[in-house]
Amino acid sequence: MTTFADRPLEEQITQWRAYVRRRRALHGADVEELEGHLRDQLAALTEGGLTGEEAFVVAVKRMGSLDALSREFARAHSERLWKQLVMAPDAVDDSASTAHAETLVVLSLAIAAAVAIKLPALFGLRIGGGDEAFYARNASLFVLPWLAVYFVWKRGSDAVSGLRLALPFAAGAVFANVFPFRTGSNTEALTALHLPIALWLAIGFAYVRSHWFAADGRMDFVRFSGELVIYYVLIALGGGVLTGFTMMMFRAIGMNAEWFAQGWLIPCGAAGAVIIASWLVEAKQSVIENMAPVLTRLFTPLFTLLLLVFLATMAWTGSPINVERQLLIGFDLLLAVIVGLVLYAASAREPQAAPDLFDGLQLLLVVSALVVDGVALAAIAARISEFGFTPNRVAALGENLILLVNLAWSAWLYAGFLRHRRSFAALERWQIAYLPVYSVWAALVVVLFPPVFGYR
Repeated sequence: MTTFADRPLEEQITQWRAYVRRRRALHGADVEELEGHLRDQLAALTEGGLTGEEAFVVAVKRMGSLDALSREFARAHSERLWKQLVMAPDAVDDSASTAHAETLVVLSLAIAAAVAIKLPALFGLRIGGGDEAFYARNASLFVLPWLAVYFVWKRGSDAVSGLRLALPFAAGAVFANVFPFRTGSNTEALTALHLPIALWLAIGFAYVRSHWFAADGRMDFVRFSGELVIYYVLIALGGGVLTGFTMMMFRAIGMNAEWFAQGWLIPCGAAGAVIIASWLVEAKQSVIENMAPVLTRLFTPLFTLLLLVFLATMAWTGSPINVERQLLIGFDLLLAVIVGLVLYAASAREPQAAPDLFDGLQLLLVVSALVVDGVALAAIAARISEFGFTPNRVAALGENLILLVNLAWSAWLYAGFLRHRRSFAALERWQIAYLPVYSVWAALVVVLFPPVFGYR
């Protein structure tokens, strides 16, 4: 390939290449081919007297829309689709032995996760035997370490990196099991809810390795997390059907298979499915259509309508928000889903594209969520002033404040983008820079809340 002595031009090419690699329809070889065309055009334009910056703008415009390029490559290489749907990319591009090795590793780790969730039964701790609290606290520890092992193996990380990643899981195991929680205590429930969030940051480091502090690395992890949820839900739906048929068939011969479904099929399947779903996300990264644009454009208007109707109904009836624990958790999950939609939309959008109607709808969604968050915060503050501090109220207060900061600044950046005063990249940088805040807060809840609130 042609190289240029102009360092700024090479930096622009590097940024362009990183952006193109995000297009799921384009393989590594496709990106190299496109870069070759780009460099050839740049060479011709610079020889014609244009500066490096001028040549880059003209050459990129001549290359055309990346969406159009993706469709063109998909048509030109349509035979890839079937291979992508049934095999991992390694099976197409590399030797079959590499693909078989990865399949064996994934299946082994999935089985290990399924076995891990049954090991406590050897010590008298059984699912459905009154030990549900233990399993709730340790659910993430049965699965996430194996997922970290998969990414350490997949990324070729060294032993030192693997040992560093083991530290947060070891710490999580200590704090989930050494505290003298009271039976059914609020701090125990908070630990069960927040430990997976805290440990997910360790999975992010395993996923992106040394690229965590690069914007593209964290955005790749955002895309992975969103698509993992999609695949896991699909597997769970299939598992539900399998469980139903299992119980039906055994019932037909006069046997009750409920003990098998509740004690083995559901917990072991739920644990192993995390590993399988993660592998599917990795293996199908090159499938032609990216799910993010479709999902965000489908659910953004639906959630916006939901929030607007809720706010209008609350204003019309004058009914305040109930701050019971289950409802607080539900509201926090709703706001987290909305932040996830904003993140997923950012991961799917071309940063250089001009603002459009969908961006305005995204801003309306963020502002609506901001109002709901403000109302919830007011209700929590009123409850605390009247009845005092409890673990649930303080946790909800902190989480809603964290979400409030995210949503408020996101709304400000979105408004600036729509008014052509800021680039979309500023919003993207804010979202990915804020990601560790959630895990840090979750870790504080796990470590500090139980002793501070007397394990109640």
